[in-house]
Amino acid sequence: MVVQSGGTTDRLLHALADGTRRDILRRSVRGELSVSQLAEAYPMSFAAVQKHVAVLERAGLVTKERRGKEQLVRTDPDAVRLARLALEELEATWRGRVDRMSQVLSQSFDPVKDTPNDGRREE
Repeated sequence: MVVQSGGTTDRLLHALADGTRRDILRRSVRGELSVSQLAEAYPMSFAAVQKHVAVLERAGLVTKERRGKEQLVRTDPDAVRLARLALEELEATWRGRVDRMSQVLSQSFDPVKDTPNDGRREE
């Protein structure tokens, strides 16, 4: 099975896969912060923080606005909602699969009478 990638959900999940980016998102949801202010919070270079912000921006999770020499970062609540919905959809899919596996595993299985290859019982 070939899975198409590169869509909005893929960008959102990629952006959220990194702990630093999730933290930047949490910090910027409380209010606008400059990239410089964000960089002070992490043991990495300013350029590395800029790259993390760029990934979040490409995913649509944050917006940047230039004010003077500063670039202010702000979380986009609609994009966060979209990410939440995507994760809820994935959760529902996997819960359904786990429930179906649980049902199969809870059925009694007699290895002498049941043949796993074709599912028919020997008489």
